[in-house]
Amino acid sequence: MNAGQLAALIAAGFFAVLACVAVYVLVRLARLMSAVTGMITEYRDRADTLIAQAQAAVDRTNEQLTRTDAITASMDDVTSNMAELSGHVAAMAGLARGITSAIATPVTGVSALMFGLRRAIMVRRSLQVTALAESLPERAARPAITGAAASRGGRRTLGR
Repeated sequence: MNAGQLAALIAAGFFAVLACVAVYVLVRLARLMSAVTGMITEYRDRADTLIAQAQAAVDRTNEQLTRTDAITASMDDVTSNMAELSGHVAAMAGLARGITSAIATPVTGVSALMFGLRRAIMVRRSLQVTALAESLPERAARPAITGAAASRGGRRTLGR
């Protein structure tokens, strides 16, 4: 074997080793690509599920916002109705004050007159009771009424 053939044999050996290393690397790369493909497929499935859940959450949120808008609109109606009712009540309160003052003035006057009359009658009665109580010892000391005076109802008249 001459030097050219020996160099060709060494080159062929290196080429074979290099081809084996390349095949080994390609097999490993194929496994890696297969694992990456599986991970990407799993990631895509998870992402699809996550996107579906997010879409469902967005849909529920939109439904809640629609309900909230309806409630807010209803509350706006209630607020405007309450403001209108408050205005009516304020107007009625003024009218009620006017009616009350129109009725209360004569009623107050009548009640004051009645109180005064009752008070005067009570004072007069108490004076009569006091006078009667003072005259009782006098009557007890006087003799009983008989005869003609008794037929006149028991009244004594002065001068007869």
